[in-house]
Amino acid sequence: MSAISPHNEDQSKSREGKYLTFSLCGEDYGLGILKVREIIGMMPITPVPQTPGFVKGVINLRGKVIPVIDLRLKFDMESTEYNDRTCIIVVETAGLSAGRLLVGLVVDTVSEVVNIKESEIEDSPSFGVNISTHYILGMAKSGNSVKILLDIDRVLTSQEMGLLEKAA
Repeated sequence: MSAISPHNEDQSKSREGKYLTFSLCGEDYGLGILKVREIIGMMPITPVPQTPGFVKGVINLRGKVIPVIDLRLKFDMESTEYNDRTCIIVVETAGLSAGRLLVGLVVDTVSEVVNIKESEIEDSPSFGVNISTHYILGMAKSGNSVKILLDIDRVLTSQEMGLLEKAA
């Protein structure tokens, strides 16, 4: 008898794959490559009034208005000045009413695309009941370091997604 239920096995298989890795505040993160639409350098961002502090505003990407969030601010990390390595990762997220929603994520640097096997991924540890980790797909072991794999569809709450849809 297997210790892994069919549901968990399906979930485990879905975590294996290619990830775009990037850094925030010296920590390594990964996003499933199928969610990434493109990587662009910093460009003028138009602020949108009455949005949370982590929502930097919107950009005009080839005629399409895309909301941009700063992941450092979303994760309550110290803000920093943008530099020539700062970039925007445009990802496709599960929107609320509009189906799929393109969102730009400001990150410190983009590293590489890596293929991560299931055997290299562990579930996120529990940090107690007051700290939510539902947006973490898993922890990928790589050498002596760990990359935090994000479920981009869960990084933003449904209320935050509603705000972004209105901004776009």
